[in-house]
Amino acid sequence: MSIIHVVLFQFKADAKQEDVKAVCDRFLSLKTNCVHPTTKTPYILSLKGGKDNSPEGLQNGMTHGFVVEFASAEDRDYYVTTDPAHQDFKRGLGVVLEKPVVVDFVDGVY
Repeated sequence: MSIIHVVLFQFKADAKQEDVKAVCDRFLSLKTNCVHPTTKTPYILSLKGGKDNSPEGLQNGMTHGFVVEFASAEDRDYYVTTDPAHQDFKRGLGVVLEKPVVVDFVDGVY
């Protein structure tokens, strides 16, 4: 069963639009830049994301959302704790990011 990793970002109010775009582009590039340590091939099954456009008004400050799919909990755990590309990506977020929210789930498991 695959693991779905949902990431929501609230950018700082003074973040420049070009910096926000750069962060989003870097996040989306993880699809190909994250490489499995054993197979030496990309292991993220899918990665989608973009700017919020919901009319519901329930975003609580979150402005951007991303959905990452992994084949296994092991792949997700490697991504979260060890993957050099992901670790490098996370290091630069403090300058523009106010708050992240992350939720992981297995589809259909309640």
